[in-house]
Amino acid sequence: MTRPGLRGSLVLRLLVLSVLISVCSIGATAWLAVRTTARAIHQEQGQAFADDARIYDALLGLAAGQDDWRGAQRLVDRLARETGHRIALTDQNRRPFADSAASGDSAGGARSAPLPDRASATVDPLAVDSVFVPGAGDSDRIDPRAVGPFRLLRAERDHLRGLAQREAACLHDALGLDATVTTTPSGRPRLQTYLAPPPAGSGCEAVGLDEPTATEARALARLNTLVDTCLARRDAPPVYLALDLTWTTTGSRSPAARRTQAQCLATARREQLTPYVAPPALLFVGAPDPEAAVPSSPFDLSAPNRVRIAGVVGGVLLLTVAVTVVLGLRLVRPLRALTGAARRFKDGDVSARVAVTGRDEISRLAEVFNDMSRRRAELERLRTAMVGDVAHELRTPLSTIRGWLEAAEDGIVPADRALISSLLEEALLLQHVVDDLQDLAAADAGELRLHKGPVDLADLLRQVAGAHRGRADKAGVVLAVDTADDLADLHGDPVRLRQAVGNLVSNAVRHTPAGGTVTLRGRRAGDTALVAVADTGSGIDPEDLPHVFDRFWRAEKSRSRSTGGSGLGLAIVRGLAQAHGGTVTAGSTPGAGSVFTLRLPFSGETSGAAADAEGRRGTPRRPS
Repeated sequence: MTRPGLRGSLVLRLLVLSVLISVCSIGATAWLAVRTTARAIHQEQGQAFADDARIYDALLGLAAGQDDWRGAQRLVDRLARETGHRIALTDQNRRPFADSAASGDSAGGARSAPLPDRASATVDPLAVDSVFVPGAGDSDRIDPRAVGPFRLLRAERDHLRGLAQREAACLHDALGLDATVTTTPSGRPRLQTYLAPPPAGSGCEAVGLDEPTATEARALARLNTLVDTCLARRDAPPVYLALDLTWTTTGSRSPAARRTQAQCLATARREQLTPYVAPPALLFVGAPDPEAAVPSSPFDLSAPNRVRIAGVVGGVLLLTVAVTVVLGLRLVRPLRALTGAARRFKDGDVSARVAVTGRDEISRLAEVFNDMSRRRAELERLRTAMVGDVAHELRTPLSTIRGWLEAAEDGIVPADRALISSLLEEALLLQHVVDDLQDLAAADAGELRLHKGPVDLADLLRQVAGAHRGRADKAGVVLAVDTADDLADLHGDPVRLRQAVGNLVSNAVRHTPAGGTVTLRGRRAGDTALVAVADTGSGIDPEDLPHVFDRFWRAEKSRSRSTGGSGLGLAIVRGLAQAHGGTVTAGSTPGAGSVFTLRLPFSGETSGAAADAEGRRGTPRRPS
């Protein structure tokens, strides 16, 4: 290989590039200064809005928890010290409740400055401002911290917390679930696990934990009366309120009727909570020193300044040229070594490596090249192993078919219906392995076709359970379904999702002994759907757990089919989950069973090659 001349050398290119960068950087300094100033102004505006929202939320919480504005002055003073703003709180007639300027905590604000003509917001826990609390306009605009008569007595809080803590300890000991106890604004404890609500039928349910206390029952009855009174005025049938403020009715369930019921519920809640919250107040938030001026810069482009600029530019250019030449010569040597190693790698030498002698970018490039070479060697080993695995999976049914056909040809066994059925069973097994391999190849190549649409995940889980119930009954395994009602807006491919969940259920039934249970659970966690397939089988050893999604992996090292399939089902589940933009994980306790969890986004967004594959042509295959 000939050495490149000066015209195409890296040193000359770096030299030209560095000179251009130096000249352009000087001209870009003014533009950068303008951009930086504009960005600082935008950041300051954003910080001001964040401060306003913080102040509003703190005062809203104070108003929601008591029936007047006592303590407002202390809170206003503290917020003024932390944010540096003047904060004033007045009634509707602008008579002050609290003013940080009155106590000198406005960080330099004028004490006698009049309030602005327009208030920043109205602090009313029964009419939350949607500007500072996004999403408030989609609900009844009542602050959740305003609980009024629903606030529990200390004895009730302590009793319920004890029940919740005992249930959390039981879930941890019996099922291995980590549960935490949180407290709502009313003082009622709530139990939270990664599956919300906690699984039913575990034997850990605390009696009375979800029942209304005497305080809540009285408040709920009063609220129900107010709602029914409002509905009666509108010639609507009464409703029955639950503790979570949902309702049932014997009347019409049309959208218009439900809007009327929701409006009456919001009106009744405001009427009930009004005596328990502080009256509405006007909030004024001002800058600490609005008259502050930005000093102008004394710099100008006079003749002396232009000479200074030219001198600095010349010095920078000379220094850049010298440094570039030195660094360029040092860069060329390791790049030549990399080029030689890459040529050997191209010629098939997967053991080609480059010596790493430093910690700069070239050294990191050499490390990446070495990692690539090692990865190539590992992929070659895995390819060889996979060819052997595929040959092993195909050899057994092909040998069986060939043996029976030779026996029939020699007249050893009759070519009757039983032989044809046996050969058909082996052919179907062979077809199943081929189809699984095609699905995995399509997923790896980014060509897995998805036909997405609205999916009712709860209904899909029931369909999968119905399809596998015969096999479960034959194995003596109980197949149960436990789903929530808010899973109807998932966007995905129903055929592929049934295939993924079906593979998990088939795997769970296969590894659960007679008398055991396989449970399908569907829950919603924010923007993610959780599908858990839990069994009461023998579980998976901890050292085997990281390999359950590997292709052709089985816990039985003998690779027997007596208790396992082709070893491709869980690998297909992982490919289908990734194609939907989700993930699949496995957890197990030896002797207690296993839980496989699918996490699917409701938005239906796919990732990487799966997203590109949706626009390609292809024909979907049947689910395995």
